[in-house]
Amino acid sequence: MVQWFNAAGVRSVFTLLRRPNLLMPHLSVPDIRSIPYETLRTSGIKYLVFDKDNCLTAPYATEIHPEFQHTWLQCLSIFTRNNILIVSNSAGTPDSTSTHEVEMALGVPVLRHRVKKPGCGQEILDALGAKPSEIAVVGDRLSTDVVLANTNGMLAIWTRDIITEKGDNSVAIVLRTLEHRLYEMLRRRHIQPPTHPSGLSSHV
Repeated sequence: MVQWFNAAGVRSVFTLLRRPNLLMPHLSVPDIRSIPYETLRTSGIKYLVFDKDNCLTAPYATEIHPEFQHTWLQCLSIFTRNNILIVSNSAGTPDSTSTHEVEMALGVPVLRHRVKKPGCGQEILDALGAKPSEIAVVGDRLSTDVVLANTNGMLAIWTRDIITEKGDNSVAIVLRTLEHRLYEMLRRRHIQPPTHPSGLSSHV
């Protein structure tokens, strides 16, 4: 489960220097329990793409975080299993070994992708057969999940509070801290995310 080097992430740095608003989410929530799933649905979002580590599960775990179990079942009921996709840099990639276990535990498909986030936008579109504006991406990382959404015309939902740093990738821990600081700086400068057709915008 090699996440420490991400070529797509390195390339995106140069894009972010020109367009820092790609780091800004449309919705910012503490965790998946605060996502307004019904509102998403009625606003034209038909598909949800979830990160796994520190969004749904503890780092490198396969089971949903116990405190999220009720919300996860609610989400599955509203969007159905066929309209939810897990896109993770620790599952579904050529160097991962837990892809099937994650699918069995979470009950939804995991995208098999050659390019790591944030560079796998086209692979997501091909897998879902959807318009970008119909997809919301949910994750805890600004430079991967949020940038993935914004560079592909999807709705970006940032889950700010992680589950745990225990067992997490040390590079990810450092980068996440830097991302939070950068977010606060951009927010103070009133930098806004790219416009999304749903018109959704909220920071709770």
